[in-house]
Amino acid sequence: MKLADEAIKSKNLPILKRIGEFLSRYMAPLFISLILLVGHLSFGILEGYETIMIAIGTSIIVDLAIGKLYTGKWKNLTSAYISGISVSILIRSTFYWPYALTAAISILSKYVLRYKGRHIWNPSNFGISWMLFTAPLFVAGLSVQWGNNLLPMVVIWMLGMVIVYRAKRFHITITYVISFLVFAYIRSLITQDPFLAEVAPLTGPMYQLFIFFMITDPPTNVRSKKGQMLVAFFVALVEFVLRLNQFVYAPFYALTIVGPIAKYIDLRMTNSKPQF
Repeated sequence: MKLADEAIKSKNLPILKRIGEFLSRYMAPLFISLILLVGHLSFGILEGYETIMIAIGTSIIVDLAIGKLYTGKWKNLTSAYISGISVSILIRSTFYWPYALTAAISILSKYVLRYKGRHIWNPSNFGISWMLFTAPLFVAGLSVQWGNNLLPMVVIWMLGMVIVYRAKRFHITITYVISFLVFAYIRSLITQDPFLAEVAPLTGPMYQLFIFFMITDPPTNVRSKKGQMLVAFFVALVEFVLRLNQFVYAPFYALTIVGPIAKYIDLRMTNSKPQF
């Protein structure tokens, strides 16, 4: 009987291993899809299903075409999917073209804005920041919080923490969150706004994508763990200053400013191979 049980277990082991490998490889796109699903079912954060198809479709087509042109190989589409779905969640417009243009700019930035063969801006953060700054009459950002719906927020934060921990990026997320909380308290003292009102953005889909995907993006992170934590702190600091000056989309702009400067300094200090 014992041998039979062991035989069954050994037979099922390859299947379980394949499932584990699949989940490990595609955990990030599955997780970002969960954020989209929960956000839309709770608050209808999508302008329409057409917008998500446009954003993801544009990201995939551009990444396939440009990636093949640059490398001669077909790209893994995980990054393109994450960029596309981020765009569809994080920008709002009554037109379709901003979703396509933002997705295209995001992907193109990986191939055009490079130093020592590496891209130095987080793709979707760059594309979204560019559109919010240059086309404010046509594009707005998402600003929905979960409100009193505590359960979706807890589930997503728990899954997000597990993912960044497995990716060895937990220290980046926690450094940013702690810094944000400290600066939120300082900001509440300066503006006389309630502390909870200053903290509220952390409960929304916008910040969840920012904290778990943008600020932890491996290709655009600096090399050392201490350096990554320092960058996260400076992103929170610049965001604090921008918020005091009434910049609505402060986190995107903060990462757009701090991220490439830190990556440039990091690459100046090391020899790096071209990466796509």
